[in-house]
Amino acid sequence: MPNPDFSMDIQISFGHCDPAGIVFYPNYFRWFDRCFHTYLQKTAGGHRRLCNVLDAKGIGLMDVHANFVSPAMDGDMMTLDMSILDWGNKSLTLGYLGRIGSRAVLEGTELRGMFVMREGRLRAGEMAPLRALLDAGLPETPST
Repeated sequence: MPNPDFSMDIQISFGHCDPAGIVFYPNYFRWFDRCFHTYLQKTAGGHRRLCNVLDAKGIGLMDVHANFVSPAMDGDMMTLDMSILDWGNKSLTLGYLGRIGSRAVLEGTELRGMFVMREGRLRAGEMAPLRALLDAGLPETPST
């Protein structure tokens, strides 16, 4: 995976684990989503702000995939790296690598789209405006 565009640490606790003591797999998908939305917050003021600027309804998930390489357990600190792998015309592919130290825990991808209202229906929007905003970063909103 290329150098990450964003990374976050996740302290794994008992509540994240199944009866065998390893992370219950749906939590990884929650963490993918949290990582993406934290990236949007830090880069451009967040999902809602981007949607307002772009007149979009949302930047939503269309597909997700994960390979569970090794177990993560209660007490582990996992670093989740996110990389933008591909900007398509109407989609964005994100890559994720979860690791504990240098040990890979999981690898995954998300395919996301930006959804807009057109002709009274929800449609896939062009990704170029989103890319331009993320590349530039949105300026701070003025204080009132």
